[in-house]
Amino acid sequence: MILVPVKHLETSKQRLSPLLSPAERFALAEAMLQDVLAALDASRHRGYVALVSGDARAHRLASQYGFDFIDDPDDPGETGCIEMATRAAIERRAEFTLVLPADIPLITAAEVEQIFAAAPPEGTVLAPSASGRGTNAVLQRPPGLFPLRFGNDSFLPHLAAARATGNPVEVLRLARIGIDVDEPADLADLIAAPGDTRAQRLLDEWHISERLAAMRLDEERAS
Repeated sequence: MILVPVKHLETSKQRLSPLLSPAERFALAEAMLQDVLAALDASRHRGYVALVSGDARAHRLASQYGFDFIDDPDDPGETGCIEMATRAAIERRAEFTLVLPADIPLITAAEVEQIFAAAPPEGTVLAPSASGRGTNAVLQRPPGLFPLRFGNDSFLPHLAAARATGNPVEVLRLARIGIDVDEPADLADLIAAPGDTRAQRLLDEWHISERLAAMRLDEERAS
């Protein structure tokens, strides 16, 4: 199963609050999720996709794309969310899980296919964030091969845990999957990247480049 954990959209991306209003954060989170879903919809593995969330809007989007939905009413955070979803995948006798976050709006179907092409018969594929600290994609075959613990510095622990299983581990540095959005500085990377995603169009409409420049100037003046 391809698992996409989705936090409640209206309260997500709090770290962008210095630059974006609550309404803008909601709109951006929804746009990024739709970018991810559109890429998965174009993948030949679309039949394996399941959103994991307690958010009503995410549920509607899953139905809109014809994807499965695993309800997560408690919203325990990404790690707890994926623990629960992995158990569901095992119960459903899934052969693998591929966890993809909802805030990688530049993802393409081609990169999804690269992950599956690299996957060993039993083992792991890891795709780090652009910084090399986070984990922006992790495929396990079989599901639950080792516990997943997400956060800002999850990649090296995931790599160590995957190697400790004794099974093959493939590390893919995927340029577009590598760009996630958590901090205001991440918006600059998203704007600068080639593409025409929903998220990029929103940032262009909001003149985020000008806002970022003004924010940097304010920080320089305050220092």
